Amino acid sequence: MRILFAGSPDIAVPSLEAVVASGHTVVAVLTNPPAPRGRGLGMASTPVEMAATRFGLPVLSPERLGPAEREAIAALEPELLVVFAYGKIFGPKFMALFPCGGINAHPSLLPRWRGCAPIPFAIMNRDLVTGVTIQRISPRVDAGDVLKQAPIEMRGIETTETLSALSGILGAKLLCQVLAEIESGSERGVPQDESAVTYSAELSKDDGLVDWNAAASDIDARVRALFPWPLAFTGLGADRLTILESRPYTVEESGNAPGTVISVDKSRGIMVQTGQGLMAILRLQLQGKKAMGFKDFANGARGLVGTRLGAP
Repeated sequence: MRILFAGSPDIAVPSLEAVVASGHTVVAVLTNPPAPRGRGLGMASTPVEMAATRFGLPVLSPERLGPAEREAIAALEPELLVVFAYGKIFGPKFMALFPCGGINAHPSLLPRWRGCAPIPFAIMNRDLVTGVTIQRISPRVDAGDVLKQAPIEMRGIETTETLSALSGILGAKLLCQVLAEIESGSERGVPQDESAVTYSAELSKDDGLVDWNAAASDIDARVRALFPWPLAFTGLGADRLTILESRPYTVEESGNAPGTVISVDKSRGIMVQTGQGLMAILRLQLQGKKAMGFKDFANGARGLVGTRLGAP
């Protein structure tokens, strides 16, 4: 089949690689335009564009999908649209370009966690299982018929970074299976259960502020869900303190106010009282400084024990 592949972040790269390896013709890759990245804020291409370049594939990175863009895509004569984390909504005029319609890989077990942040929401809500769904693209976002699903058991230690990598590999495998079924005419879609729908919302930097009144297990889940972006943070005095890695200890209490640094445990970390239990901070970064492990941080932070963390 002649395929237009649409995607942007790292999670979509294994799927592009798998589609190319499967023998289908990728007529072009549709991705987001270059954006500022890094400390120098230099313009950088998306990971999908960089992968497409390695394969020598044509790349389209428009700001919008208007008439001119639709005309350019129509000239490529694509049959099927394959999407993984492109980040834009496709209108009916655009979808009319594809005689075989479109399919989308979504990193959750739909109808749970429709929307743009399914992986962080699965971690924050401490789901016991998540997964990847291949669905038909429909007018309503993430509401198309399910073509294939595969679960991922959650161990309670996942970060968005690690779970995205796993979901990317699984999604590539499922996409290739669905492409084979579409080509043979054997694919069968199953409507989603609308009564079971949950939604994930777009994250912002402010979502990273830690509420020390919450339970240690909930705070730890948020730290993991927001890594590597937007990152969980609190305040140490007037400075922003980013928490990169943590571990909850829900059976211990100190009697101190939530946010109070109880101790520096050489084997467990910087122990902080929460609304329920203690949380060990293992890796952290003070504003303007480099990231470091808790031992190095504690060695350079005078009067840390007894300090109460809060909004910077």
